Amino acid sequence: MAHFLITGAARGIGHALASEALARGHDVTVSVRADADMSRVPEGADTIVFDVLDGAAVAAAAAEVDRPVDILINNAGIIGPARQSTLDMDFDGFAETLSVNTLAPLRVSQAFLPHLRRSDRPRIVTVSSAMGRMSYQKSDRIAYRASKAAVNKVMQGLATDLRADGVAVQCVHPGWVRTDMGGPEADIDV
Repeated sequence: MAHFLITGAARGIGHALASEALARGHDVTVSVRADADMSRVPEGADTIVFDVLDGAAVAAAAAEVDRPVDILINNAGIIGPARQSTLDMDFDGFAETLSVNTLAPLRVSQAFLPHLRRSDRPRIVTVSSAMGRMSYQKSDRIAYRASKAAVNKVMQGLATDLRADGVAVQCVHPGWVRTDMGGPEADIDV
């Protein structure tokens, strides 16, 4: 049985991943923000409360977990501001999108690295998006796209730095998923 830690698990993809891991008999710890609807946390999961933007809260949450983490899933993310084109940008919203989607996965990974190093098979999985591919030349949702391109590069660097320690690091593209973020027209169900 593996111990999963999944950020942003009170809804959408994070909730589905936590529920599936629990159904398969794994131990699951989920993170949620203080304003999350706690009734939506998957039953049977341990819960830690922090906002991925708050470094001190992330560190304090890591200090609360007293066992190895086998699989860290950086799932928490945002789609970004309403105005996010190269010709009309909400720059504060762009900065927030980069903070949540790019910097936070690295912050959480660093905070929980001691827990991962205690595992026999440590893995870090970061939910990214094909929208961050450099070969994908659309310009809509550019803040989101840029944040996912950046997190891909950050995680590539982390994979390089942790290779000798045996910590596997991977970004995944779940597809266009029907969630609050993906919307009702998305291709696939969680």
